[in-house]
Amino acid sequence: MAGLYFEDFSVGQEFRHPLSRTVTEMDNTMFSLLTLNPQPLHIDAHFAEKTEFGQRIFNSLYTLGIMIGMTVYDTTMGTTVANLGMTDVTFPKPVFHGDTLRATTKVLSLRESKSRPKAGIVEFEHHALNQNDEIVGKCRRMAMMHKRPV
Repeated sequence: MAGLYFEDFSVGQEFRHPLSRTVTEMDNTMFSLLTLNPQPLHIDAHFAEKTEFGQRIFNSLYTLGIMIGMTVYDTTMGTTVANLGMTDVTFPKPVFHGDTLRATTKVLSLRESKSRPKAGIVEFEHHALNQNDEIVGKCRRMAMMHKRPV
């Protein structure tokens, strides 16, 4: 499934991405250890039981990665030049092992690229939601997108 070209986007356009993913203890532990993040909130069940959460919480950077990844098929698959940045990243609620995540996207702005005549800049707002429709992550992302080939 190909992504969309710059001209295919419109301000206010919304996507409810069909992919969903149940996150696991193994995901959390492996991601935390592979990224050299020894935070006991992620990898130490005994420690985490004593926190306000009462259990380990899912690594927020992995939540961000899953949220962005779920959007690719519908938006940027094969049509993006590059991600230019992510801002306003927040995690309003924790993610726990066994939660099922899904994502939504809204197009916030569009502009022609000043340096590349065959590309434009799209500003996306992504939300990650859990199985209870609670927002567990959000961010704004700027992506340089190819224009439709002539």
